[in-house]
Amino acid sequence: MKKVITYGTFDLLHIGHINILEQARELGDFLIVALSNDKFNREKGKSAYHSYMERKAILESIMYVDLVIEEYSWDQKKNDIEKYNIDYFVIGSDWEGKFDYLSDYCKVIYLPRTEGISTSKIKTDLKY
Repeated sequence: MKKVITYGTFDLLHIGHINILEQARELGDFLIVALSNDKFNREKGKSAYHSYMERKAILESIMYVDLVIEEYSWDQKKNDIEKYNIDYFVIGSDWEGKFDYLSDYCKVIYLPRTEGISTSKIKTDLKY
């Protein structure tokens, strides 16, 4: 069984999120999403409209997602990869090169972002 992991906040779910989840799942048999908790989002300078528990419930309802775990720090990725026996670490191409150090533990794949959509864009557009 090939296992895939991806990380993110996944707030204001949109087609770009669905696309990355679908592509990530197609790489393996089991997809784990490490979802940034509210405290970690604040540390990253991010704010989410939905709480961690709401975002977790939404992700768990998506057919591509097999397991949602909590992301609480930048440093946990190596441990998650080892703990869950991950074959592929997947993240959006906007992070290109930032996680190459994980290639010592699994294959690192940067997937292309969906053009014209992001949570930041949605927030900006809604401000009219």
